[in-house]
Formats: sequence, C-alpha cells, structure tokens
Amino acid sequence: MDIDLLKTFVEVVRTRHFGKAAENLYITQSAVSFRIRQLEQGLGVNLFIRQRNNIQLTAPGERLLPHAQMIITGMQRAKVDVALADNMHKQISLAGTPNIWDAFLQFGITNIVSAMPGVSLLAEVKAQQESTRLLLERTLDLAILFDPPKVDELVVERICELPIIPVSGYDTATNENFFDNQYVYVDWGTTFSLWHARQFTGKTPPYFRTSTGRIALDLILQCGGSAFIPQVLVEGHLEKGELFHVKDVENTSRDVFIAYHRDNEQKELIETLVNLLSQMTPSLSLKKSK
Repeated sequence: MDIDLLKTFVEVVRTRHFGKAAENLYITQSAVSFRIRQLEQGLGVNLFIRQRNNIQLTAPGERLLPHAQMIITGMQRAKVDVALADNMHKQISLAGTPNIWDAFLQFGITNIVSAMPGVSLLAEVKAQQESTRLLLERTLDLAILFDPPKVDELVVERICELPIIPVSGYDTATNENFFDNQYVYVDWGTTFSLWHARQFTGKTPPYFRTSTGRIALDLILQCGGSAFIPQVLVEGHLEKGELFHVKDVENTSRDVFIAYHRDNEQKELIETLVNLLSQMTPSLSLKKSK
C-alpha cells in the first residue's frame, strides 16, 4: 500500500476538509480526492461520508485510522534508524524558517552539534506551515519559529526575545526620512507585520520587500537603504560604521518559540536541545515560559 495514500487519509481526517488537506500536503485538491479514491478502491470500502462542509468518517474509516497512524509512524522511525551512521545512536531533526536561521540558529549550531556526541542532527530550512505539518506527522522533532502554532498536539515554549532595530546605510537617516531612502521591508512574521502597520501607517511604501533578513542586509550594505534587522546581525557593521542605528525610529523585537509533538518519543533529547537553544545566545535569552 502506498504510504502517501495513508498520509493523505490521515490529513483529511485531521482537517475534515479536502482543500485544507491539499494545502497542508502541498498538492492539489484533485490529487487528494484521487488518492482517497485509490485507497477506498484498494480496500473495497468507503472511508468518508461526503456532505457539503461536513466530512465524516465511516465505520471502516474509524477502524483504519489507528492502523494508518501506526504504519506511518513505523515507516518514519524505520527510515530514521536505517539512515543512522554506524557511530550514531540516535537522530533528532529540527527546522527553522530562513529568518530564524539568519538571525538565531546560525550563531550556535556548531555548539549544539559538539554538545550532543552520538546524536545525528538533521537541520533543515522549512516554511512555518510545512514545519507544523511535519511535527504533526512526527517526521520532524523540533521546529524553531517566530509565530507559534496553535495546535493542541504540540508543546510550544518561548526560548528568547530577538531585538530588531532600524538601521540605515546613511548616517543622515532620521525618523523623518527613514522610509524615504530605499526602505526594505522584511517580513519578520505576523506579529511584526501588525506592529509595523500600526506604527507606520501613511509612510512611503517600501521599494523592496523580502522574507529574508540576509537579503535585506546585503542589499542595504551594497546599495544603501534602510530596514529593520535583528541587532545580532548588524552589530559588527554598526561598529565598523558600515551601518547606522536610527535611534529616533522605534525599535521592536520578536519572540522565538520552539514547538514539538507532546507525544514525541525522544523527549529527553528534545529537552537537551531546547536547553542548548536557550543558552546559545546568552545576551538575548529569557527565562523559558512554563
């Protein structure tokens, strides 16, 4: 039986919506429908009662669900075990968005690796939505995010606060002209977007938009301009006089969160990794939320 058919079945059960399942699986809605039909034909039963805006499991669907979940989890663990190098005993996977890597994870990943001998670390760049899906599927152990997912199955903790400051390539930049001199808008997540909209309504629209802080930093270093960039990324450039902190424009910050499945079997490793993450930038770390 194709494992993708079972994954699609479980996602439709979770969302109770073919369209949302398709979005979470990064496939089309017609592909979801086709996979479910294939599964139903292969088993010779109907798995869902399909009514408008009301998708319910049939009795055979209810019986299939725990088996599907067990098969998916077993296959995922088998892949992990087979992939381990001879000198590694366990594997743990983590993911962060591009901005999380730029502004936070890159500053301590080597310390994490050296502090966990015998553990194979898989580190990836993933979008927030995909990370949440992989956590729920238990193919990802830990996600580091700016916007915490609100899902009952996941444990979410804040590990630090990241100061974000207004900087410019021009030493003449002030509150009056900050947005007029090639302002680069960086998407630091939902909370930042809402704060930015409230604070700077009516200002000149940005001439460049990006979802990655590193792109914005490289751009203003080479071409001039201004942007909101994490302090940890620009400290060296401020000291060298390559960038300037525009102090009469309001600063902001972003909380950094970790998320993991509350039924993850590797809780001891996860707790070790969470402690390392909260310690790797001492100047930014806050006491963890309980």
